[in-house]
Amino acid sequence: MEQRHLGRTGLRVSRLGLGTLTWTRDTDEQEAADQLKAFWEAGGSLVDTADIYADGGAEYLLGRLTEELVPREDLVIATKAGSVLETDRRVDGSRRHLLAALDASLERLGTDYVDLWQLHAFDPHTPLEETLQALDLAVASGRARYVGLSNFSGWQLAKAGTWQLAAPGARNRLASAQMEYSLLQRGIEREVLPAALDLGIGLLPSSPLGRGVLTGKYRHGTPADSRGASDHLAAFVAPYLDETASRVVEAVTTAADGLAVTPLQVALAWVRDRPGVTAPVLGARTAQQLRAALSVETLSLPDEIRRALDDVSAPVHHYPDHDWSTL
Repeated sequence: MEQRHLGRTGLRVSRLGLGTLTWTRDTDEQEAADQLKAFWEAGGSLVDTADIYADGGAEYLLGRLTEELVPREDLVIATKAGSVLETDRRVDGSRRHLLAALDASLERLGTDYVDLWQLHAFDPHTPLEETLQALDLAVASGRARYVGLSNFSGWQLAKAGTWQLAAPGARNRLASAQMEYSLLQRGIEREVLPAALDLGIGLLPSSPLGRGVLTGKYRHGTPADSRGASDHLAAFVAPYLDETASRVVEAVTTAADGLAVTPLQVALAWVRDRPGVTAPVLGARTAQQLRAALSVETLSLPDEIRRALDDVSAPVHHYPDHDWSTL
């Protein structure tokens, strides 16, 4: 698998990442082991998890499989901290919480360090400089090699990235931003992506297949074994089952038919090769689904198909994104 630099850093990662959101919940240990081995054998290195996935279960399972199945040095392990399941708050970006969460992640993962440590979300109740100081402390202590953000808006990302660059040598450059990005969700193109490109921050798209909808599996209903039919993920899929999404899915299917490939491959190739993207993170439920996604490595979309998909999925951006005098 082709390797790419993560943002403007020296860290190289596979241009597809393996996500672990479903591990120990919808994906059992054997399936997870099959996924990790298939990913590694295909040349994949970037494995993404979070302390909140399955209440720590995904990290624990990844740690076991790394010890038993795949050499630790062959993987770029990324995890996240900051999300909390409390009645009065969803995010805790305090230095106290973040550093304690990192220690707990390292224990579950069975490792002395993570390659990439990410803030899971922006905390409006904690000073941003306090939150970012936790990232610098993690690197200075050797517990993290690189740091990044997740689910930050454009102004939040720009503020954080600029703050880190303001004191070279004392603060660590942000390597990455993990954001939802696909043909069905192009909202980051408004402000987040331009900020990331300007600051040299690599993009790690989550849900690159539109929460599974871009595979075409929902074209004629909701399969019984799909996320859209599950009690805990149906609401997650539902926003992408409207008429607007349907038009995009039909265009992807038409392109796939013309290229003699699958809609999954077309949708994934589109987002993988967008400007600023380092590696889409694949959240497969089964090893079979993952292998189907990994087959995209040999596909590059022709320019005319890429432009057609750009057009059919184009978000509406007006002022102030375009010259005000033309509006």
